[in-house]
Amino acid sequence: MRKQESLRNHLVGLLEGGQAHITFDAAIKNWPAKLRGIRPKGAAHSPWEVLEHMRLAQWDILEFTGNPKHVSPDFPDGYWPKTPAPPSAKAWDNAIESFRADLRAMIRLVQNKNTDFLAPLPHGTGQTVLREALLVADHNAYHLGELLLLGRLLGVRK
Repeated sequence: MRKQESLRNHLVGLLEGGQAHITFDAAIKNWPAKLRGIRPKGAAHSPWEVLEHMRLAQWDILEFTGNPKHVSPDFPDGYWPKTPAPPSAKAWDNAIESFRADLRAMIRLVQNKNTDFLAPLPHGTGQTVLREALLVADHNAYHLGELLLLGRLLGVRK
């Protein structure tokens, strides 16, 4: 039982960030609207594209984990926005709030004492809650680093 609790705590820390990488809130803090759709020279994506990609991928992983009827978007196009800039400031804010809500939902799943981390998902092909939580944390960490670099290239971060 203590081992399970320890694992839960470590997973929550990994999902929240701030241990080995920047937190989500720090990465998206104070982005000027005029820079959200800019792809700096040499960068493949704009801050908006990265944020929306993170939101879409995390949502898909969360939905897959808990909903046997979930159908994932087409890969890769379904995981990226259509334009480099957000359609509005509201779209940027909504993406942030949606990302936070889905992250909280994944954390609640991890914290649930009834969650069996190692049981294969009945609708999957061997995936487990542990694998999906680690996938969210890993994917988010990668793109949080990308947002940090974009922020530096665009003069938003030091």
